[in-house]
Amino acid sequence: MSEEKTRPVSRNPRPVSFTSESIGRYVATRFSTILPVFDPAPNPIRLLGLLNLQQWLFFLVAFFAWSWDAFDFFTVSLTVTDLAKEFGRTNSDITWGITLVLMFRSVGSTIFGIASDRYGRKWPFVVNNILFIILELATGFCQNFKQFLAVRALFGVAMGGLYGNAAATALEDCPEEARGIVSGMLQQGYAFGYLLATAFARGLVNTTSHGWRPLFWFGACPPVLIIIFRLCLPETLAFRERERVRKAHGSLAGTFVSEGKVALKRHWVLLVYMVLLMAGFNFMSHGSQDLYPTMLQNQYKFNPNRVTVTQVVANLGALLGGTSVGYCSQIFGRRFSIVFICIIGGALLYPYTYTSSNAIIAAAFFEQFCVQGAWGVIPIHLMELSPGAIRTFVVGTSYQLGNLASSASSTIEAKIGERFPLPPGPKGVHRYQYGKVICIFLGCVYIYVIALTFIGPEYRGRAMDAKEDDDLAIATGMNPADVLKPIGDDEKETTRNVEVV
Repeated sequence: MSEEKTRPVSRNPRPVSFTSESIGRYVATRFSTILPVFDPAPNPIRLLGLLNLQQWLFFLVAFFAWSWDAFDFFTVSLTVTDLAKEFGRTNSDITWGITLVLMFRSVGSTIFGIASDRYGRKWPFVVNNILFIILELATGFCQNFKQFLAVRALFGVAMGGLYGNAAATALEDCPEEARGIVSGMLQQGYAFGYLLATAFARGLVNTTSHGWRPLFWFGACPPVLIIIFRLCLPETLAFRERERVRKAHGSLAGTFVSEGKVALKRHWVLLVYMVLLMAGFNFMSHGSQDLYPTMLQNQYKFNPNRVTVTQVVANLGALLGGTSVGYCSQIFGRRFSIVFICIIGGALLYPYTYTSSNAIIAAAFFEQFCVQGAWGVIPIHLMELSPGAIRTFVVGTSYQLGNLASSASSTIEAKIGERFPLPPGPKGVHRYQYGKVICIFLGCVYIYVIALTFIGPEYRGRAMDAKEDDDLAIATGMNPADVLKPIGDDEKETTRNVEVV
């Protein structure tokens, strides 16, 4: 693992070194480097004011796309019982639709990540959203279980391609001081999408003769507006700078391939670490959320209104947690913020899963505050750890390979839960102790995430522009700073205002 410097901030971290001296120094600094940094706490309003208009628009288009990505994913989680009835299957069978999406997302992150790093953030983003439209409509027209599984597997490919692109779009050009809070806000597109899915499921599912299908048909509409929004914006400045260096070297494709080879050779241990970290984080989010509505309805006999209220309040906690902890990571450090909030989340597991009264609403609020609080640090943490040449690919693929590792989380919980039966409900409906399984499962996940974060690196404040990229310099044999002349007045004006393309 490479040696990082969190005090002062690591602008251009060193690659992996396997000398005994380097490894010993790295191990010896794990505790000292995770201690809170206590940087001055800036006014969050002032931090957000550092973003110019174009940077805000980049953030908003990424946020809306990531929110609707989450909406489309959770449409299945929120209709498990209805889908099982429609296709004559058990709840655990339907959760395979969730599992397949998670499994195939790594395919999409690889395809769209490489495309985004080679051709830019814009057009892969647009293609991604076109696929969302087609596949959400197709889900709503599925007539049997096999069709449902096939469409959701393809949806997983489309869904996997968005995260890395959205993170790069929102954060590449973001001022360094504002990265923490903007990262937290971006990640909460996931919780916001869950919140929207919960609300619209209540209004669209079983309110017409089409049952659950209108929720999926509706899900295909907003991506049209997101595509139009993205078409009105240019590439990020960071990508345009990298393209200038590639052109100066003489071959765009050849330089890109060389950059990728250099980055993989120098940072492969770090990339493996990122996948393992994202496996833990995805187990944490999916383990706490995917089967939770089923637990409320099946084990605790909540009616649809009570389930909706609980889910909405939980996601309000998630929105607040992600933004707050993301902001705090700029003050206390990325690793410390993750470990601290995971310890709090672990302490709240019992009330989150064993409370059968309306008091569970408070537990759900604070548990999701912790889960998504830890996640609020992740977009910028991954961006800062990733090599610049293949940033979108690495961020997206590490996240989605982590998803692949955790893809069976809801199925595992459902299957194990069936080993702990409860007295049947009305009309002989089978009931299970899902809460017990979720509690034990998440306890193990929190321990794993805390341990892995403790031993991992942190590059808070890493420079993301091309002229600071050693991998690019090695691949091209030139100093990027010599190619990237100081930005003139005309180009500065472009970064302040919207460039319509």
